[in-house]
Amino acid sequence: MSALDGEIAVWGRRLAGPARPSARDRATALLSRDPALRAALFRVVDVAPACDGPGELADHLAAYLEEAARPRGGGAPAGSDAGSRLAPVLAAAGARVAGSRAGRVPAGVAARLAVRATARRFIAGATPAAAAPELGRLWSAGIASTVDLLGEATVTAAEGRAYAARCADALDTLAATAARWPPAPLLEADAAGPLPRASLSVKVTALTPLVRPAAPERGRADAADALRDLLRRARDHGAHLHVDMESLDARELVLELALELLSEREFRDGPSAGIVVQAYLRDSEQQVDRVLAWARAADRSASLTVRLVKGAYWDQETIEALHRGWTPPVWSRKGDSDRCFERIVPRLLAAFPAVRTAVATHNLRSVAHAIVAARRAGLAPADLELQVLRGLGDELAAALAAERLRVRAYCPVGDLVAGMAYLVRRLLENTANDSFLATRATGAALDRLLEAP
Repeated sequence: MSALDGEIAVWGRRLAGPARPSARDRATALLSRDPALRAALFRVVDVAPACDGPGELADHLAAYLEEAARPRGGGAPAGSDAGSRLAPVLAAAGARVAGSRAGRVPAGVAARLAVRATARRFIAGATPAAAAPELGRLWSAGIASTVDLLGEATVTAAEGRAYAARCADALDTLAATAARWPPAPLLEADAAGPLPRASLSVKVTALTPLVRPAAPERGRADAADALRDLLRRARDHGAHLHVDMESLDARELVLELALELLSEREFRDGPSAGIVVQAYLRDSEQQVDRVLAWARAADRSASLTVRLVKGAYWDQETIEALHRGWTPPVWSRKGDSDRCFERIVPRLLAAFPAVRTAVATHNLRSVAHAIVAARRAGLAPADLELQVLRGLGDELAAALAAERLRVRAYCPVGDLVAGMAYLVRRLLENTANDSFLATRATGAALDRLLEAP
């Protein structure tokens, strides 16, 4: 083991916490092992908001469970091996729900409550005001936050204007709310200067319906005015505005627009702002070159925050590329994404203070690697931000805060219908067979999980 890997292993064990799996971990492991059950339950989650009452939801639940248990091909249950112990359980559950009028409504009510409980695990509140107590609780626990207003790509100009108005109102609410929080020096400054308490993450594809790979100029022009207004409002409130990255077909438009606006003279001294780099893309290191070159050349006193993620659209990017006969733009193996992630981290850290690095992952190896890389680069604990998703990385966030490291929770806010696509993506990530959380939930040895990818 190299000296670097030894330091990473030490930090990984410090952050790992109790080895005993929770009930949630056991459920994650179960869904990881049975793709048919996973698909059935995700379909229930997806359809729940549109169902007309518990009875209709119960009918869907029954149909999906029965389909999950139905043998395919040579008699094996769908999505699992011939020895699956879940098949008779699923078949019986589906039959009971479908065959009993008395049990139909209670089953539907139970399913709806389960979906809402799952949503509340990820979604901090229906509105920024409703989420305020949770954001304040996180701050008091040593965890900063950024709010993401749920909603996917817009299809009309009116929807885009409504999303922009929601973002403006959110900045107003978050700034007023954060002003009442107690002092937290670790979360409020690094060596580059003050760090805003209020933070909002925005999606360019929600600001305009005109994001089209074939005609990027129309979408960029349509979104520019709305994004400028939000940058001005964030600057006036002393808040941070982060431009999220989504699927690959919108990446060039989003990145070019963000860097173009931040280059404008009126934003030279603020607001604090950031963009995202996705390490699961094969060309992510070239994107880092581009961003670092911009940061070095920009006549801007405010630092640019780069949130480094693995990426949340692996299935979508792979399926679309294969359908079109293209080479997938994402790494085909998880280890390749992890190695790319580890190559990028030191390069971003070396650009401090022009670039602030925010490492967003739940992979203990990746988190520990970033901590060690920052220390080797001579940075103080406050000079690296470690980000987690609320609902998935709660234990990790608490462990990082306990180590006096700067941590931020990404907190979705919105109603259940708007959050369905987000919710299903998070569940898919959490229960994918090769995800760190699912692998750990199966009881894999910590030392193996901390090995170099």
